[in-house]
Amino acid sequence: MKKTGVINSELSSVIANMGHMDWLGIGDAGMPVPMATPKIDLALAKNLPSFQQVLQNILTELEVQKIYLAEEIKIQNPKQLAAIKEILPAVSIEYVPHSQLKKDLAKTHAFVRTGEMTPFSNVILESGVTF
Repeated sequence: MKKTGVINSELSSVIANMGHMDWLGIGDAGMPVPMATPKIDLALAKNLPSFQQVLQNILTELEVQKIYLAEEIKIQNPKQLAAIKEILPAVSIEYVPHSQLKKDLAKTHAFVRTGEMTPFSNVILESGVTF
């Protein structure tokens, strides 16, 4: 049995299979996911687990070089934006319209659904390399 990091077997497998510049999406409970994109549903109840909890857990195993956020987060959820910047202080951010972020989920290895209930709590992580 795995002792630390991501213990969800499906999510751990996705992370282990990612290469440089591959994408992984994480988001709130309401984010629509393209039919062909695998969805790893971790949501148990409202705000359980939170977006931030899931992001922090994934970062124990995934090297991230860039993130993509919806432009709308700046106005609609500045607290979540501040938290993301605190969790990933040295990672570059590209802002795109929310409609584009939803389309871009089709290019991700998977989408991780959280129990988050705040607007625009969605991110695409671009994997980096550890060497």
